[in-house]
Amino acid sequence: MKALGIPFAEKRILLYRRESPGLLREVSPSGRVPCLHDGDVVVWDTLAIAEYLAERHPGIWPADPMARAWARSVAAEMHSGFAKLRDEMGMNVRLRAGRTPSPEVAAEIARILALWVEGRERFGHDGDFLCGAFSAVDAFWCPVAFRFQTYGVPLAGVAEAYCAALLALPAMREWAVDAARETERIPGFDPPELQAQQ
Repeated sequence: MKALGIPFAEKRILLYRRESPGLLREVSPSGRVPCLHDGDVVVWDTLAIAEYLAERHPGIWPADPMARAWARSVAAEMHSGFAKLRDEMGMNVRLRAGRTPSPEVAAEIARILALWVEGRERFGHDGDFLCGAFSAVDAFWCPVAFRFQTYGVPLAGVAEAYCAALLALPAMREWAVDAARETERIPGFDPPELQAQQ
């Protein structure tokens, strides 16, 4: 929404605290985030949020029907897949920790890189993103770009350029700056030098 200039107000809820589940349930029927509130409408799943926005704003998905079908399929695969990557390489923007992935995670990374290369080569000739201009399919890969940066996943060629384009987005740079400014510390998730500040 930031990247496409769709205004919204963010409500920040701290996770991994005793009161967190209750606070999440107050705003999200699933008890998970993100959750979009638009007047009386509540949409609590990232893919559903993308489709809801697409009904109201241009540019959420690529205009070309073939690119749009591919983008939706890839976003859905990211949304429901890559469980090993999520487990082994948790989302922590302020951490830097080189890590050799397990064979299962290496296979998931290979699939991700193949998708990135396919998108750029088939549909991305007119821009830096998978289908040319930034769209929802790219938004789904932003957390993965942070994970690859955090854990030093080696990239090359088209995949490296695409990851760099995601990390260079103003909204991504803002996300990284905000993460660095956070004062909360999460045992087991933060780098040792930050955990020592608890």
